Amino acid sequence: MNAAAQPQALAAVTSEVTISNVLAQFATGLRYEDIPAAVIERAKLHVLDCIGIGLASSGFDFGQRTINALVGLAGDGPYPVLGTPLGLPLRDALLANGTLIHGLDFDDTHSGGVIHASASAVPVMLGIGQREHASGREALAAYLVGVEASSRIGQAAKNGFHLRGFHPTGLVGAFGATLAAGRLSGMNPAQLAHAQGIVLSMASGSLEFLEDGAWTKRMHPGWAASSAATACALARTGFVGPKRPYEGRFGLFNAFVGAQHPADPALCIAALGETWEMLNVAMKPYPACHFNHAFADAALELRRKHAFELDDIASITARIGAGQTQVVCEPQASKRRPQNAYDAQFSVHYIIATALARGRFTLTELEEDALADPRVLALTLKTSYEIDPDSAFPRYYSGEVVLRLKDGRELRHREAQNRGSDARPLAAEEIVAKFHGNAGRVMSRPRAERVVDAVLALDRAATLDAVLDAVCTN
Repeated sequence: MNAAAQPQALAAVTSEVTISNVLAQFATGLRYEDIPAAVIERAKLHVLDCIGIGLASSGFDFGQRTINALVGLAGDGPYPVLGTPLGLPLRDALLANGTLIHGLDFDDTHSGGVIHASASAVPVMLGIGQREHASGREALAAYLVGVEASSRIGQAAKNGFHLRGFHPTGLVGAFGATLAAGRLSGMNPAQLAHAQGIVLSMASGSLEFLEDGAWTKRMHPGWAASSAATACALARTGFVGPKRPYEGRFGLFNAFVGAQHPADPALCIAALGETWEMLNVAMKPYPACHFNHAFADAALELRRKHAFELDDIASITARIGAGQTQVVCEPQASKRRPQNAYDAQFSVHYIIATALARGRFTLTELEEDALADPRVLALTLKTSYEIDPDSAFPRYYSGEVVLRLKDGRELRHREAQNRGSDARPLAAEEIVAKFHGNAGRVMSRPRAERVVDAVLALDRAATLDAVLDAVCTN
């Protein structure tokens, strides 16, 4: 779709052209040769990052319980589970791997859409790609289809999903994953349009986990990927789905956003194949909700630049965008006393206090002894928040930390754009180092190097075999 035709296409989206048809045409018609080299290079790094997080997650309690449940339910299969010697049937492997990739909340985020698009696109790329004997290029193209579609659909909601209590990674990821799976499966545009209609009835994701640190958010992209495989299988047999799953009367936006927070469905297809949202996906330097990252950096910078003791701090204020507060600031009583690691990852109070007290925020800071650190808990009780009218949210996740000391001094540091975003991207070597930090928890350095080499050579690989072999620990 060229730039000149774009306005007319968007204007017609509510009449004769449907969003699902346009997205299906994009997914099936995209040529690898038309994807810019910079987009391909970035995509490989994001795939590597996701695999590293999935490997690390396989050693955590939630990962083990997820895997045990699915093995007990489904039995053995040919599709690898990251970081294990196990295989599962296709849909169960997609659910397991999506849960592992998202489970540490360390995976990438499209800032404008507030969505973890890769966490459902990568499992589809690996699983459906294996089934279809896809080349590395075809797998990367399908992954990009998923990221591009999910990012745009998420942006179109204008933060409305979160405001209604829905998790867009689960809701939106189901559609992006369906488009990726459909491309890999060789579906035609008509079939893929129906698949999007079918997956509307499977898309889900509640933010209720925020109330008590429950594990359900972790499984949302896995469920999205598994649902995508089901929707595509049904559509290929001629199963009929709704024609207007996005803009319809009970479609995605009307049902999950509603009139209180008007969405802009036309953004779902804006500049497809011209502007690459992959380049706007932010990489996480910290294992926590992306809304908290600027606050970690700000607290660490204050610690580095100024001389003070923790006992000198009278109060701490986090200045944050209005649209972020219900996720990482409220209810303040539980944010100040996280009950588990997941609670802590979604507490701006905890991440600031931990950065100030311990001088870092890594997976170690989510272990039980860190959660009970009396120095940290003393600081969380001194932490509150206020709305920052100058926040760049949702384009960027700004954050400012203000320390008021008992001697009357006020120290402040502001991060206008979160590190890892397109404005401040992580370098390739930083991403590879992050991968090794994660993968090293479950495999040897030589084995991890095999994964790096296989993923970064995907665009030259005839199959996914080298990657699939390297990610298993057998």
